Order: sequence, then C-alpha cells, then structure tokens
Amino acid sequence: MNLKKKVLKKVNFSKEKFPCFQFRKTKLKNGLIVLHEKRDVPVTTVMLGVKYGSAYEDEKEKGIAHFIEHLCFKGTEKRTAEEIAFELEGVGGILNAFTSEELTAYHVKLPSKHLEIAIDVIFDIFFNPIFPEEDVKKEANVICEEIKMYNDEPRAHSIEKIKENLYGKPFGMFIAGTEKNICSMDREQLLGCHRKIYVPENSVLAVVGNNSFEDVVKLAEKFCAGREGEVQGVPNIELQSLKGEERRGDLQQANVVLGFHFPTSCEKERYAAEVFSSILGSGMSSKLFREVREKRGLVYAVKTDLDLGKKYGYLIIYAGTEKSKVQEVIDICVKEFHAMGKLTKKELDEGKEQVIGNYEVGLEGSSDTALNLILEEVSGRAEDFYEYAKNVKKVSLADIKKLAGKADYSSFVLSP
Repeated sequence: MNLKKKVLKKVNFSKEKFPCFQFRKTKLKNGLIVLHEKRDVPVTTVMLGVKYGSAYEDEKEKGIAHFIEHLCFKGTEKRTAEEIAFELEGVGGILNAFTSEELTAYHVKLPSKHLEIAIDVIFDIFFNPIFPEEDVKKEANVICEEIKMYNDEPRAHSIEKIKENLYGKPFGMFIAGTEKNICSMDREQLLGCHRKIYVPENSVLAVVGNNSFEDVVKLAEKFCAGREGEVQGVPNIELQSLKGEERRGDLQQANVVLGFHFPTSCEKERYAAEVFSSILGSGMSSKLFREVREKRGLVYAVKTDLDLGKKYGYLIIYAGTEKSKVQEVIDICVKEFHAMGKLTKKELDEGKEQVIGNYEVGLEGSSDTALNLILEEVSGRAEDFYEYAKNVKKVSLADIKKLAGKADYSSFVLSP
C-alpha cells in the first residue's frame, strides 16, 4: 500500500519559544525529509533512516531488514568495506547502525568540520551498496551466530519471548528472524528489497551539530540518490495475551517477564504511558524496586521498559528471582501495576518531574537527539520532540488510572 506524504514546509523554531534549540525541517524535491538542529559544540551526528523494519515483513522474509543493514557495510559502487571504515574513523568518526520494528538507521558521530565526509559516506552505504555475493553467505552465518547469542542470554531471550506472547506472527517474531529464513535468502532477493525500499521518499535524514541548515540541505541534495520505489504500510498486527514458560538446566535464577499492551507512539496517551512506566519501575525510587527488592528482598533486578511504535505499544516488567519465588514476584508486580490507579497527585507530579528531567539530561547527546527526531517524524512530526515536557505535564491521574485498569497481560518465565 502506498502512503501519500504531505509536502512539508521549512520549520524554524524561534529562540523566544525554544531558547536552547535552532531546529529546521524541510522536504527535498525527491521526497527526502531533512531534520536539523544547530548546536554550538563542534561535534555532529548524521543519522539517515529508512521507514522500514521488521514490522513490515511477512513470516517467510522475517529478518530481511536486519540482513540488509548488515550488508550495507560490505561495500558500495565506489568504496570497499575497508574504505568505508577508514574514511570515517580516520577523521575520528564513530559509525554504526540498527534495525528496529519500524526503522532501520545508519549513523556517524564526528567533528562538525567533516560534515561532508559524513553525509557522502552515509548516503553511499545507504543508497549504493552492492551486496557482494561472497559476503551474503558469510554474513548469513554471522547473523545466525547473533541469533544464537541472544537465545543463549537469559534476559534477552525472555524479553523476546514476551513479545512473542503479546503479538501473533509475523510481528511477534525476533527482529533478526530465524536461522532458516536467513540461510535461505540470496543476493537477488536482498538487493531487490533494498532497491525497492531504500528510496528518498521513504527516508529521513537528521543532522544534529555545529553546521548550518543550508549546508546540510546542499549536501543532502548533492549525494542523495534519485530513484523511486515503494513506500509501504505496516501490515495488520495481531494482539494476544499468552503465558508461557521454559526451563534450562544451566540457570541459577528464574527470569520473569510480564507484558501489557499500551498506547502507540501516535496516541496522546503515550505520555501517560511514559510517566506510568517511570513511576512503576524506573530506578531505585520506583514502586517495584522499593516493594520487590528493598522491602521483600526477592530480586536483584526489577524494572519496567516501554516499546512504543506507530502501530504498536507495550510495557514490560522484568525481574530475576529464585525459582521458588516466581509466583510471589508475579503476584506482587501485578498488584503494584494495578495499584498505580490509586496514585496520589503528589506522586504523579514527582513522576512527571523525573520523566522531564530524564528527557532534559538526554538532550545533551547529539546521537540521542538525532534518533528521537527521526522516531518522532516516523510517528508523526519531528517538532513534537520539543513539545515533550509540555505534553508530559498534561498527564492526569485519570490517564494513569485508565492504564492501571488493564486486566489482561502476557507472561514468560525462563527458570532452572
């Protein structure tokens, strides 16, 4: 399904409204969205993302987005893999990439004076990879080892399994896919998918650093590919609330994960979800930490985490405990989750202050800001990133109570 994009006008946040930020945004003629935040620190992050990830894949091709990400570093029409690394690292740059449910992004942080090198190389590996035949099979083996690594790590495996219990296939499957899928993919399939999806109309560039907006746009126009392709929509996601368990003989501790369906990143309730998660399970001041660890001594680690996307959202509670204490820990966590409905205004205000404070601390990093700008753009508008504190302040006790009333949940226990 093709999604029609609105034409974006340049947006300039005035210093009167946003004294700390100089943000501008535009859409190039070829469809590429450009986001820019000017900073007076001589370090720049360049991040180029395609609005495509594992949420777009069917069951048979699960893992293809992540596989493509790996292969984009294996050489382009004008650079070898070694030249890509040397050109950026040679000027102090740090290069990396990631694949998530709705986004695959490539990013580099380096001295601001080397902006042109950064954009040239990032655009090259993004638009012009060649996927050498010999690297496809070799990288398939690398990804299979990555899948095994996550499976062998108890906490990571448990968190992947709770997603599987919250959502049906294909969405609920691991982002990296299955070994069977990965080993069956060939160069023609991978390159064909890349050429169809990695097009300007489907991409977002975020640059945060000490460079002018005009220079960023000029370089983006210079190095951006001109081809057309497909702008896809996320397939329907099947919600479920399953419970499961698994035993392994080499473990000494049980890993417990609970999962609750929560608002998506497009809904205004997302801000209540973030406050809810913070108060319930973020840090040593959280309700779960005080109740499960400090008061009862049942765990070493207990925390909440949110994963919110344009088409999905869920909150998890993770705890590691003794095998005989699993049900007790589950009961306490569920009780504390529902007890959030009785939150006081003082507790809510303190929670909002913590969430806003965490946001403000995170503003220091150019890489975090670039990522958040792209994620906000994927969900709706990048400008909303700068309205975060205002939206958090609007969260009410009624919003929290509504979330606390969710009765259904998924669970997964990995125990000795």
